[in-house]
Amino acid sequence: MVGGALGRRAGGGDRPVRRAESLDADAAECLTGRMSESSRIVSAERRIAAPAADIFELIADPAQQPRWDGNDNLSEGAPDQRVHAVGEIFVMTNLGDRRRENHVVEFVEARLIAWKPALPGEAPFGQLWRWELEPQDDGSTLVRHSYDWTDLDEIAEPERAERARNTTPEKLRSSIDRLAALAERE
Repeated sequence: MVGGALGRRAGGGDRPVRRAESLDADAAECLTGRMSESSRIVSAERRIAAPAADIFELIADPAQQPRWDGNDNLSEGAPDQRVHAVGEIFVMTNLGDRRRENHVVEFVEARLIAWKPALPGEAPFGQLWRWELEPQDDGSTLVRHSYDWTDLDEIAEPERAERARNTTPEKLRSSIDRLAALAERE
């Protein structure tokens, strides 16, 4: 649970949103990256020297996402799509002009946002992109980014599953590092 709030999960109604244990101050200075035993959930985290609200603005505004995308996969997010609630959909254009509708399934202002991508007008594929922000006493923010593809059907979507396997903690780290560079100078 983030900050005592409840998030919404797709198909699950309101229930606590799980999160990893907080790190002690020394460990939080280092970036960590993890893959679950099944290798279908990858994550990375690090402390960013900026307030959670400032960092969240860069994440929740799709027009900003290509600036920090560590997968180098996004070409454009249309303006005026700032996310405010679960159930909203924002549209991104990936490299190669592939449009994706991103269904927001978890949201707590300045703390948590998660979405599932889909082709326009279709149900989500099964991947979940999640950002969790935990304000620290010194004004910095512990940022946790995860990619969960446990609901992706590998048999029906073998090419998509192969791309999912290529999303590593290092790629998530790259997104966090780029986000940090933007948030710490703005």
